[in-house]
Amino acid sequence: MDAFGKLLRQHRESAGLSLRQLGAIIHFQYSHISQVERGARRPTEVLATACDRALDADGALVEAYRRERAGTADLHRRTMLRAMTALAAAPAVAPLAGLEALRHGLGDAVTPEHDEWEQIAVDYGHCYYQQPGPAMMAHLSADLTVLQHQIAADAGARRPGLLRAAARLSVIVALSLVASGQVVMGRRWWQTAHRVADESGDADTQVLVRAWDVVNGCYDGRPPSTVIALSDEVVPLLGRQATSAACGLLAGRAQALSLAGRHTEAVATVRQLADLTQRLPAATARDVESLWGWPEHRVHHTESWVYTHAGRLADAEIAQDLALHLYPASQARLRAQVQLHEAARLIRGGYIPDGLRHAAETLDALPVHLHNNSLRSVAAQVADAVPAVERSRTAFTDLADRIRA
Repeated sequence: MDAFGKLLRQHRESAGLSLRQLGAIIHFQYSHISQVERGARRPTEVLATACDRALDADGALVEAYRRERAGTADLHRRTMLRAMTALAAAPAVAPLAGLEALRHGLGDAVTPEHDEWEQIAVDYGHCYYQQPGPAMMAHLSADLTVLQHQIAADAGARRPGLLRAAARLSVIVALSLVASGQVVMGRRWWQTAHRVADESGDADTQVLVRAWDVVNGCYDGRPPSTVIALSDEVVPLLGRQATSAACGLLAGRAQALSLAGRHTEAVATVRQLADLTQRLPAATARDVESLWGWPEHRVHHTESWVYTHAGRLADAEIAQDLALHLYPASQARLRAQVQLHEAARLIRGGYIPDGLRHAAETLDALPVHLHNNSLRSVAAQVADAVPAVERSRTAFTDLADRIRA
């Protein structure tokens, strides 16, 4: 029992009140008050103030709460300073990680309760589309090194927030590894992202990690049945609220169903996705440059994929026109994926030379540094759409060589 809990119990018993009676007066569960008295749960200022008034403690409980809070903050400060100082001084730590550890240590020395990791995760969501992969990964490795040490050192109230940030940053690492062709390492990071998200206890983070894993599974060579099974596990976690994570899950599920040839289900899932997108908060729909937003062009990108695979070519053309119109110029690689969908649509419609030429021109127009494993996966779908009797064409051979290269 800590000092506040002991003092609260003394005042409650002096007032002749049971836990249930005090709970009824201050509108808190009696079990909550019991945990605070035993020191198993930290008090809040609201609870301390309510108990002080109900028990006529004349400010004694509020003062005890504030003293205890100050002591907790000081303990947190000293713990973080030790952890960050040790990390910064470690000889094997990369310079960026050491410098970032010093910065976090300085921040904790000044404002120990300030938590910037949520904003850091938001920033990386924008960096993913804007910054070259190697540069981003260098900074991300440094940040994850610091975050790892903070999670290990902090078992208090900040820990769930640290874990939520770690799960999001792990998603970016996994996506980047798979996109660069390091699929095995990427899958290991997906496993870590799942564990960290589950440890955070935050349902939206759990859905977000699995949603991006489902989307990524459509590009990393996993059997469609495996990806669909993963999406089946996540659907029960979806609440009624429209979120970017929920939209991402439905998008990935629709694409996986298409790859499995389950086109009726894929189209139904796309319609469900379109309905959910209409209910998104405006800020989420306007976030066109971030991995964590869900703008309208992502819906049309998914429609483009699903309708092309389903042979609904008129619907596919409409979706492709809308997606290409809405995609920002900064996301050239994703625009190129939709253009490859166009090539597959032309081939499926019988315009094989036009489709092959469109695919080749799309790949040629995209700067080489933007070619990655995900783009090659979509280009391979274009080649797969070419009937076997047409694969003797030089244009087909050239496309196949480009994909292998």
